[in-house]
Amino acid sequence: MTPESSSKPIVTRFAPSPTGFMHIGGVRTALFAYLLARKNKGTFILRIEDTDKEREVAGSVKHIQDSLSWLGIEWDFGPDKPGPFGSCIQSERLSIYKKYALELVAKGLAYPDPYTAEELAAFRAEADMAKRPFLYRNHRPSDELMKAPWDGTKPLRLKTPTIARSHWHDVVRGDLQAGEEAQDDFIIMKSDGYPTYNFAHIIDDHEMGVTHILRGEEFISSTPKYLSLYEALGLMPPIFATLPPILRDDKTKKLGKRDGAKDILEYKAEGYLPEAMLNILALIGWNPGTEQEVFTMTELKSVFDVAKVQKSGGVFNEEKLGWFNREHIAKMSDQELLIRLESFLDSAQKSLVDERTLPLIKEKIVTLGDAPKLFDGEGELSFVKALSDYPASQLLWKKNPDKEITKKHIAEIHSQLNSISTDLFTAEGIKNAVWPYVEANGKGDVLWPFRVAVTGKEKSPDPFVSSYILGKDESLKRLSVALEKLNTPSQ
Repeated sequence: MTPESSSKPIVTRFAPSPTGFMHIGGVRTALFAYLLARKNKGTFILRIEDTDKEREVAGSVKHIQDSLSWLGIEWDFGPDKPGPFGSCIQSERLSIYKKYALELVAKGLAYPDPYTAEELAAFRAEADMAKRPFLYRNHRPSDELMKAPWDGTKPLRLKTPTIARSHWHDVVRGDLQAGEEAQDDFIIMKSDGYPTYNFAHIIDDHEMGVTHILRGEEFISSTPKYLSLYEALGLMPPIFATLPPILRDDKTKKLGKRDGAKDILEYKAEGYLPEAMLNILALIGWNPGTEQEVFTMTELKSVFDVAKVQKSGGVFNEEKLGWFNREHIAKMSDQELLIRLESFLDSAQKSLVDERTLPLIKEKIVTLGDAPKLFDGEGELSFVKALSDYPASQLLWKKNPDKEITKKHIAEIHSQLNSISTDLFTAEGIKNAVWPYVEANGKGDVLWPFRVAVTGKEKSPDPFVSSYILGKDESLKRLSVALEKLNTPSQ
């Protein structure tokens, strides 16, 4: 069944654990689930699966929300927006899990685990000695013990209703199956009163009306257990779509923390745009079927098709992310870029950003975090702050280091710039005014001292752009300083 053929309104979810790190793989899952819902005018839920309290990291729920909000992934129901089904935080839904657990107990399909940790370890050791997989169902307690009342002090296990080969369909992977050894009597409620993931997510998906589950491939091996629980509860499984892994550069394994994977908000801090991150994640494991590479969120909502998700993994490459970042920066208006740069520039740098410097900033940066570097040290816009001191010898073109000729060129450039009206003092206007003289006297001979005179540097934007950025008065002033240096004997 394809998403479009489902008769129910589509409901998807992203259900992270609050463990303090938002991996790009998880974010890609959230994005695909969100796009599937929005493409079909459905519902997207952000659910917090916090039943493993030992792994929970303080502040993680806000971190998850901030991460998705940065990318423009909006949830219809979430930790801050309860739904008609109640809270979207699992620790606030314990009574619901207990109700379903007691229903299974009443049906004879769940029983308290009577064994101690030592006894279970002995069973596992026995299986290891026999070189066979450990299956708890091979050690089911007596009927009398299985019928014992469950008071919550012992773990509660599902009694697998049918032991048989499992078959299921996955939108991405096709028809899948697993042998009987993949089914077992697993714990559904822990002795601390919290449900296990295997139990809670199935109850929540049912209660919340989830129709499509987009997930990582690590969940495939557990699907037979999930199918057993759906059978025990008398529920129809949702539609599964298993996403391909995100691989490191050498394609040998999944990208993980040890391979340099960053928390998603680290990319925000470095100055990557949410548009660029969305763009690259959307194209890892999904192919739109066209040559288009650069997408906006609006376009992705329109064209995303889960049927075009691929089976094989794709590489996350920061160089490609940088390319997307530059593409999206290039599409921005100057006003939008100014707004985006606000949090990356200090007050002094902000005063130097205007309609004259913005085009060069837009051309040079890969991330927003690169912008401050343009104004510091040897950055290409550092000349804007002040004219750095330089020796007169630096003004001399290496192929024609004649001081008198150099003085002549600078004086002529000064005269030409002075004759340009203020409204025509643009990079193009400056170039048009001085270019005939440049061509008549040699590009290097004229442009080298021109560049050094207005910037104090050997490497900088071309002197036409630099003069425009500085403005007419400052450019003339700097050209005069250059002439003074050449006229001073000590220089």
